[in-house]
Amino acid sequence: MASVTFRDVRKAFGPVEVLHGVSIDIEEGQFVVLVGPSGCGKSTLLRMLAGLEHITSGEILIGDRVVNALPPKDRDIAMVFQNYALYPHITVAENMGFSLMLKKASKAEIAERVRPAAEILGLTNLLDRYPRQLSGGQRQRVAMGRAIVREPQVFLFDEPLSNLDAKLRVSMRSEMKNLHQRLQTTTVYVTHDQIEAMTMADKIVVMHDGIVEQVGSPLELYDRPDNLFVAGFIGSPAMNMMTGAVDPNDRATFVTGYGHRLPIARPGKAEPGRETIYGVRPESFRLGGDIPLRVEVVEPTGSETHVIAKLGDSDVMCVFRERISAGPGEELPVSIDAEAVHLFDAATGARVSV
Repeated sequence: MASVTFRDVRKAFGPVEVLHGVSIDIEEGQFVVLVGPSGCGKSTLLRMLAGLEHITSGEILIGDRVVNALPPKDRDIAMVFQNYALYPHITVAENMGFSLMLKKASKAEIAERVRPAAEILGLTNLLDRYPRQLSGGQRQRVAMGRAIVREPQVFLFDEPLSNLDAKLRVSMRSEMKNLHQRLQTTTVYVTHDQIEAMTMADKIVVMHDGIVEQVGSPLELYDRPDNLFVAGFIGSPAMNMMTGAVDPNDRATFVTGYGHRLPIARPGKAEPGRETIYGVRPESFRLGGDIPLRVEVVEPTGSETHVIAKLGDSDVMCVFRERISAGPGEELPVSIDAEAVHLFDAATGARVSV
């Protein structure tokens, strides 16, 4: 395994710059997820690391080697694509062992490397089949198995689970995490699904419009987002946002634009009277209190109850462990865990609470 370093990496397509000086340090053995909306530059960055896209400026290092000019075959990486990229005329076993065949490895060595990878991915009974005889999910697992068999310095994954059904996607997430814990191979994984990022990553890199918004562990990003974009992107259901200002006469109180008074435990650098965004996650609401929500929709999920409501004209999503009897149009009094409140400057989007 090897570390991966991006130093002020930029990418332009003609006059249009799509990556604006990206710098990231990935330690040996880390599982790092690049996450962000479509078009943010995460797949382009991964393809540059793989050697499939030219680097306009900056440096990419694998270990202590600058790999800007190295062809993909010399970078000691293995990449799993979203669209499988399997050879249709050879079997599953031959696809998985193809890189070893190119290296003139013996049949015994190839079989020895393919067998455990097939067991991990549930492909043991499919090794003699051809890609056309497999489902989309099975084809993607073969592509993953081909990467595992290579035993590279770095694994690269470009949205590998996006074509799987929901149940298989969940099981594959845990299998991939278990696999990484066993192999300890440095892994760079691209997805637009923040649930995948939260459940799989050691470190998450949140990207937006070609820049890195924040880097940190999943819980660091969830508990302390640096700005409005990260706050709104990380977490499902998303964080609630309300506009208003800290009360100049009481810095422990936030006053919304509709006059509702909400609690703050740590206002930090929030300037009283200045337009500010009040952020509170759905699970930080508590039943009972003096904040009057007007219920619009109640969604029982079994273990939780999701309530979509209004506070003034603001849309609010709450998640309760309790079961709710209130119906649409009824008032639901709640309170907010003040310790869990986030404040952001409305003009810059930067975090201002402690």
